[in-house]
Amino acid sequence: MLKRAKVLLVAIAASLLMTACGVNEIPRLDEEVNAAWSQVENQYKRRADLIPNLVETVKGYAAQERETLTAIVEARSKVAQMQIPPDILTNREAMDQFEQNQRALSGALSRLLVVVERYPDLKSNQNFLALQSQLEGTENRIAVARRDYIEAVRKYNTELRTFPGRLWAMVLYSDAKVKENLSFGEERLDQPPRVTFGK
Repeated sequence: MLKRAKVLLVAIAASLLMTACGVNEIPRLDEEVNAAWSQVENQYKRRADLIPNLVETVKGYAAQERETLTAIVEARSKVAQMQIPPDILTNREAMDQFEQNQRALSGALSRLLVVVERYPDLKSNQNFLALQSQLEGTENRIAVARRDYIEAVRKYNTELRTFPGRLWAMVLYSDAKVKENLSFGEERLDQPPRVTFGK
């Protein structure tokens, strides 16, 4: 009976020690990264869902801006058709393709908002104003979701590369891989694209 009690105490002490030294930190941080990535995807999807209504509203006032409207529709189509692989969080190439498509859509939307400045009637249209407001709110949400994802990846990758996380990864979580982070690439999202108007 005494031997059983000792074994039980050792097991309890070992589990408390393991919990205290971060054995569960890697899975916890992995889940935070996955949740943050879901928010990034949700906000980009929200933006893509606003675009058809925005394009239709602008079309009614600025049909001659067909090139700009076509660029938006094409960019949205690329975003919608992209097959996001399950390993995107650990696949730099897939992450770069995702970001390239999103940057193209951001650039097309920026050009549209520049074009709108030439149409005072459109700028005062209630539908357009509501859609523009929703789009601005969504862009802010995208920025927050990206920031949160970047921070979650930083914490996760740091845990995998430092002690004792590195030890736990080798012993218990051999399938844990460093996650890919979002980047701005050569273009900066906070800088407007160059706009040139042709005939």
